[in-house]
Amino acid sequence: MESTSVTALEQHICFSLYAGSRAITRMYWPMLEEMGITYPQYITLVVLWEKQECTIKELGKEIYLDSGTMTSMLKRMEENGLITRQRSTEDERVVNIKITDKGMALQEQSRCLPQSLLDATGLSSEELQTLNQQLRQLIRKLQA
Repeated sequence: MESTSVTALEQHICFSLYAGSRAITRMYWPMLEEMGITYPQYITLVVLWEKQECTIKELGKEIYLDSGTMTSMLKRMEENGLITRQRSTEDERVVNIKITDKGMALQEQSRCLPQSLLDATGLSSEELQTLNQQLRQLIRKLQA
């Protein structure tokens, strides 16, 4: 594909990724709403279900958001009892995020999300896994 010939919107990978992301988020929305969380809060919880605790900087690196963008989201999550935020005693610039029991309890409710995506796409789990690996490879190359 020559860069000068790319005029149709569907030929732009950036649009395909954007539209795909919106479609997946829209599909997840009813389940997330039932859980009382947003999609960014969900991906934050996914990280914390695995790690239990991390710094805002580490979390931002995992979910590709800067600390400024995450501040209000994390504040809402703390107000809802899903996480706690605490400044490090060694370095006041560092804020540690820790999942609460209430946040951990949402993990069980969320277990249906990956299967719902698989069902909605009509792809096999291997096809979806391959697509995800290709997208992760693209992300790594773009960040290099």
